[in-house]
Amino acid sequence: MRILFLGDMVGKSGRTAVYENLPHIKKRLATDLVIVNGENAASGFGITRKILHETLDAGADVVTSGNHAFDQKETLNWADSEDRFLRPVNFPKGTVGRGSNLIEAQNGARVLVANIMGRIFMHPELDDPFAAVEAELAACPMGEAADAVVIDFHAEASSESQCFGHFVDGRVSLVVGTHTHIPTADQQILTGGTAYMTDAGMCGDYDSSIGMDKEEPLHRFLTKLSKGRMEPARGAATVCGVLVVTDDSTGLATGVEALRIGGRLSESWPTI
Repeated sequence: MRILFLGDMVGKSGRTAVYENLPHIKKRLATDLVIVNGENAASGFGITRKILHETLDAGADVVTSGNHAFDQKETLNWADSEDRFLRPVNFPKGTVGRGSNLIEAQNGARVLVANIMGRIFMHPELDDPFAAVEAELAACPMGEAADAVVIDFHAEASSESQCFGHFVDGRVSLVVGTHTHIPTADQQILTGGTAYMTDAGMCGDYDSSIGMDKEEPLHRFLTKLSKGRMEPARGAATVCGVLVVTDDSTGLATGVEALRIGGRLSESWPTI
């Protein structure tokens, strides 16, 4: 099976790049399932229902999120009724929405997609991500209830992300990080067969500060003062993500490669 994951869409520039390129990407890479992180899609902060459906209509099968999941207050009103939208599973019990879902891929396979948030340098600090993933895998183990498992690990600290990857190695198909908006060059298959990448990078304008117009964050670093709200940069966006190929009999990874197209970063198409 061929699963594509795209990193955080940031603002209109990121959305436009994803919507315009995703049909071609899916065709060229012959994908069976597409997951997109959308937590920065609405002006850099959260996601609206309209944007969620635009993303699904563009070709995504699932939209994950992170610490900005509920920045758009309207999300609280519809999160329970949208089973293709995921917020971090380790929010406290009773939080609206869902953190995981079993999705049918284009080839008919069952893929468990889970959104889990780290705790190091993250706000709000959620429940233990390691205990959360144990519960998810116990309820829907790969090879039994699911043919593949993909985890969007939304985290700041690379050490936490790496330890999380090792913790689930051999039990999931892919652990891919989001949140830092910077694509890492460490895509690999861990010793137990799980594909791993610390951060997929963002789908956004890289002539920026992690997707935001650079003037306001630079002013804050220099003066410790705010002149106003941060706004997404509006230049051409790079679409960043990762493709994983899994073994149909085990769900484990047989290949993993980064994707980068458009915008300012060097182009990289998966060849697997």
